[in-house]
Amino acid sequence: MKTIVLGGTGHIGSYLIPMLVNEGHDVISIIRSESKPYIDSSAWNSVTRILMDRESDPDFEKKLYDINPDIIVDLINFKFDDTKKIVKTFKNSSLSHYIFCSSVWAHGKAEILPFNPDDLDKKPLDEYGKNKFQSELFLKKQFNETNFPATIIMPGQISGPGWNIISPLGNANPEIFQNIADGEVTYLPNFGMETIHHVHAEDVAQVFLNAIIYRDNSLGESFHAVSGSSVTLYGYAKMVYEYFGKECSIKYLPWEDWKKRIDNEEDSLSTYYHISRSGYFDIKKEEKLLKYKPKHTNIDTIKIAIKSYIERGIITLK
Repeated sequence: MKTIVLGGTGHIGSYLIPMLVNEGHDVISIIRSESKPYIDSSAWNSVTRILMDRESDPDFEKKLYDINPDIIVDLINFKFDDTKKIVKTFKNSSLSHYIFCSSVWAHGKAEILPFNPDDLDKKPLDEYGKNKFQSELFLKKQFNETNFPATIIMPGQISGPGWNIISPLGNANPEIFQNIADGEVTYLPNFGMETIHHVHAEDVAQVFLNAIIYRDNSLGESFHAVSGSSVTLYGYAKMVYEYFGKECSIKYLPWEDWKKRIDNEEDSLSTYYHISRSGYFDIKKEEKLLKYKPKHTNIDTIKIAIKSYIERGIITLK
């Protein structure tokens, strides 16, 4: 199978592409610029790399079409217009599977938990989520009306070694880990009961791979790519204190007061969007239809990322 992966050296692609190669796929990795994957694998020696920029190349979709792929795994589609272009280009082609990477951010605020991957009445909070949800609805419609071979996968907070993960403060600033390692007080917003749902990138990649393997079960469907567990901000911070062997020292502030402690507006906005979407995701559908079995718990994934912070000098132990 000739399989194109758009965004091949990103968080998901770094794990997915070696899996695809090992399954016998002829893989073409489409990347915007030369960059190394997050994990090394001899499988990359058999991968074709092509530099293409979706944002600046008006012939992007035509060039994909000319490759004549059997499968497209689209990990870098952030705009509804790009989804429409893909469907228009490949609607009457030999493409057998288009796998769209959406996001749990398409859900917006939770009303009933766990979140339902098949919910068609989601209310996203930001443009990122709105574009993802528009694409989801469009792909569902195209599948139902024209049999366009789409599958939708919504990852949680993609985490792992080599990049910044969401912290106990609900943003990607790693400074709080150093503060906790130093035994300092942590101030959490509200009562620290909002939740974060880390999932290892390797497990996210497994969902994409299994959607291909179990194609008949995945066509026209939506799936979450999550660990099956969430952690509260309080539980997360407490775990980090324990990881560093420090006495737990956590205090709480009302949201408006907490925001005043954050110097970076981007960090406070990130926290808002992460904790306002607090929720819980199970993996029953993914287990049943895709035989999904995550290798990592959310807590194990956090610890792997912290270890990477230490190894990369982001956290200094005294």
